Amino acid sequence: MSDRRLVHIIDDEDSVRNSIGFMLQTTGYSVRSWPSGAVFLRELRNVEPGCVLLDIRMPEMDGLLVQQQLSARAASMPVIVLTGHGDVTIAVKAMQAGAVDFLEKPFEADQLLAAIDKAFARIDETGGASRTDAARTQLASLSAREREVLDGLAAGYPNKTIAYDLGISPRTVEVHRANLMQKLGARSLSEALRVTFTAEMGEI
Repeated sequence: MSDRRLVHIIDDEDSVRNSIGFMLQTTGYSVRSWPSGAVFLRELRNVEPGCVLLDIRMPEMDGLLVQQQLSARAASMPVIVLTGHGDVTIAVKAMQAGAVDFLEKPFEADQLLAAIDKAFARIDETGGASRTDAARTQLASLSAREREVLDGLAAGYPNKTIAYDLGISPRTVEVHRANLMQKLGARSLSEALRVTFTAEMGEI
């Protein structure tokens, strides 16, 4: 990678910052590591723009609050959320707030690199209206029941809760979930949510 694009790693664990940082540097990215979101925000005026890898669970200030502060300060750096807890509700909130993707630790290197590619593509791309229209077309292809299941997922509900609310079995929810993911061309929950939020709120 010739332009040495910058990735900011915000995580309170030294081992995580070091391992991710080493991997990204060997892949061609420039890296700057931060031990907390509070430290990053204090230096925000002076930092070079780039992509932000943001851990959710941190002392003093959690990742969602850091993300909110970045938005409030009109910092246009795309955010990828990292969570070690598999917390779908938190991931949904991050996506609704504009995160490019969320990754559950431990994640594969190719998952991280793909998410970073999407983050920098967001910086480079134009044409938000066309992406919004495309997302709305994708949602229109879903059946009424598939849309209800997707709405439940977007609200952060597990399959069992969605099944109870809709009066169907958890297995049926799984089938609808698999079908809607296929129709949306989504390989992960975060990709399906991104289609939903783009359609409802425009480019995020």
